[in-house]
Amino acid sequence: MDQGDGTSPVFSAQTEIDGGHLRVLVTGEVDMATADVMFQTALRESAERVTLDLRAVTFFDSAAIHAVVRLAQHLPGALTVLPSRQVHRVLDISGLGDQAWLRPA
Repeated sequence: MDQGDGTSPVFSAQTEIDGGHLRVLVTGEVDMATADVMFQTALRESAERVTLDLRAVTFFDSAAIHAVVRLAQHLPGALTVLPSRQVHRVLDISGLGDQAWLRPA
């Protein structure tokens, strides 16, 4: 299901659930206008594990960083983030490149 709300024409957050594993596929730009949609989408379904797939994200700003950090706090030990190269670079620069929830780009 598409959770994009029209705030950005290139943003979407789609979910897939497989048993206790929720996958959130995010595409486009994650910024002040879309970061909360990504956050809410990841928490919408109850799941034992959540994978935030950001490999198709083209822009990632401080609001997006904040949303991912909040997700890690809400889902301790249950969150995995799959970053694009751009997202990984932004997280590295912000000092979050060595978090347990972050996978290599």
